[in-house]
Amino acid sequence: MSTVRDVLNALWEFAPKERKMDFDNVGLLVGRSDRKVERILTCLDVTDWTISEAIEQGAQLIVAHHPVFFSLSSVNDEDVTGRKIIRLLENGMSAISMHTNLDAADSGVNDALAKKAGIAEPELLTVEGHDMRMIEYSCGRWGKLKEPMEFSDYLQFIKSRLGANGLRYHDAGKIAEKVAVVGGSGGSYLKYALEKGCDTLLTADIKYDVFLEAKELGINLIDGDHFATENVVVPVISRYLAGRFSDIDVKMSEIHKQTAQFI
Repeated sequence: MSTVRDVLNALWEFAPKERKMDFDNVGLLVGRSDRKVERILTCLDVTDWTISEAIEQGAQLIVAHHPVFFSLSSVNDEDVTGRKIIRLLENGMSAISMHTNLDAADSGVNDALAKKAGIAEPELLTVEGHDMRMIEYSCGRWGKLKEPMEFSDYLQFIKSRLGANGLRYHDAGKIAEKVAVVGGSGGSYLKYALEKGCDTLLTADIKYDVFLEAKELGINLIDGDHFATENVVVPVISRYLAGRFSDIDVKMSEIHKQTAQFI
């Protein structure tokens, strides 16, 4: 029977550790590496409700995108993170995170987002580094849509494709044709989108100053929500693990949804 370590090694193949950003915390963050695994729950975040879902399903392992923690000085029941770690351990579960390395992985977060965004042949938005095989990588993608779209129509297309509750946006009065995407907090990639001649950037967590800059520079900007722009990778990871491990039942979270609501 496969173990947590086996699953972790398979995930390193999909999303190499050396592609993570310096601040990040990825890998096996909670639990035993030698634990036998019969069921996995995949999700974007390890939350109280996804832990409950995993317990109900009898899962031994949660594979998430966002880390359970970045740094710790203690683990106790007096804070949210400590309670989650204790609960995982008390129920014999482990938790693996694949975060910025999964953002930059081939077929990872941003290739999945590019596909949702209708980009026909996505390319790297910039070069952020080289992995151990000397392959270039980046968190961003860009490319042309299969067919140009009026920006108002493209907004509805993106909202539907991401299953988002709503969008924040700036309309620069340009048709959407050359689009850049960055899952999660990608406002700092605006300059790269401009360098590629893109008319539209889709990302999330966009700050006020980035909206102002987009208006001044004349580029369409879409804030598709952090959850909605990154949750697109959960089905990808689920299919990958199911294909790698015939002895493990892999299920995606059915209860973890977008938190932000719009009136």
